[in-house]
Amino acid sequence: FFTHSFGIMNPELAKLHPYPFEKLAQLKQGCVPPEDKAHIALSIGEPKHPTPGFITEAVITHLHGLSSYPTTAGTNELRHAIATWLNNRFNLDGHINAMTQVLPVNGTREALFAFAQAVIDRDQAPLVLMPNPFYQIYEGAAILAGAEPYYMNCSASHDFIPDFDAISEDTWQRCQLIYICSPGNPTGAVIDKATLTRLIELAHQYDFVIASDECYSEIYPDETNPPVGLLEAAYAAGYTDMSRCVVFHSLSKRSNAPGLRSGFVAGDADILKQFLRYRTYHGCSMPPATQAASITAWNDEDHVVHNRELYLEKFNAVLEILAPVMSVSMPQAGFYLWAETPIADTAFARQLFEQQNVTVLPGTYLGRDTTAGNPGSNRIRMALVAPLEECIEAAHRIRSLIESL
Repeated sequence: FFTHSFGIMNPELAKLHPYPFEKLAQLKQGCVPPEDKAHIALSIGEPKHPTPGFITEAVITHLHGLSSYPTTAGTNELRHAIATWLNNRFNLDGHINAMTQVLPVNGTREALFAFAQAVIDRDQAPLVLMPNPFYQIYEGAAILAGAEPYYMNCSASHDFIPDFDAISEDTWQRCQLIYICSPGNPTGAVIDKATLTRLIELAHQYDFVIASDECYSEIYPDETNPPVGLLEAAYAAGYTDMSRCVVFHSLSKRSNAPGLRSGFVAGDADILKQFLRYRTYHGCSMPPATQAASITAWNDEDHVVHNRELYLEKFNAVLEILAPVMSVSMPQAGFYLWAETPIADTAFARQLFEQQNVTVLPGTYLGRDTTAGNPGSNRIRMALVAPLEECIEAAHRIRSLIESL
């Protein structure tokens, strides 16, 4: 038996923070929720609406493709389907080239992580900028690429988006990569076109790459006002080659297919050429049946509109119950509520589980402490992914706890 720790592992692994759900499990230890209340989980952002049948059938129909190795770049048909969707959705007038500016990936999570490994020069004391609070993959990707994370607080005073103008010139000069998330997780905030344009100008001025996580872009409450994307802002500003701009999209939220593990990366052709080279060694080709199902998904919008209707119904019902007793409002996009708590967020989450058998995620677990504090303090993230009836029941239980406090 080994009595000492293994000594030749990557030392950067020790710098990784526990995942938020590990912290949540520890927070709930010792709690005994009431047996007469069924558990309702609003903590994990995993879509629960049914995956459209035509996507499932496409997977089954194309299982015969298992006899062939898929290419890392994906099929031409899939890349054309993605390019067509991008051009239509973000008003790009056909300027996205399917062969040079689109790369299928196995969900945005693995691509967001791998991207930092491919673009960071660890010999230059690099910084990777990211929103705070944030999706923890950004931080882990930066650390394991040999870079230092730099946290940009997203507070209510600045509409929950980073204040790029407040960042020092020294920071920009060390920045090699910036992650943005729009619509934001957990805030639901959307970065407007003017701000995106300003960021693109900074990227060209200081020589860094923008990685825009847009996996929530297709869930929004107003059908006449879809969230703007990074490539849309670049094209409108005259950066028609999408230089220094890379976006990440997924079918997980858009099409309720998290188990399909299908998404794409698109943008700057020169960057994608090198990212494809990295991925060729990484060994992460998308299975043929997944590619076939993805084509059908990207080619259909009706199921996406229906998906938005389901979320809007839940938001309206839950907000009607909670708005009178807590500070919470409709997000610009996404399926989270980013609500203020009357007591510390961790205490609120623990009491909510112990007294009402509802699980939410404390905001501090999604953020990091900075000189200005942790922007997740006194907030909770609620994912409205459960069925409508469960969301309504959870809202009543949350209100009951607040009123008891």
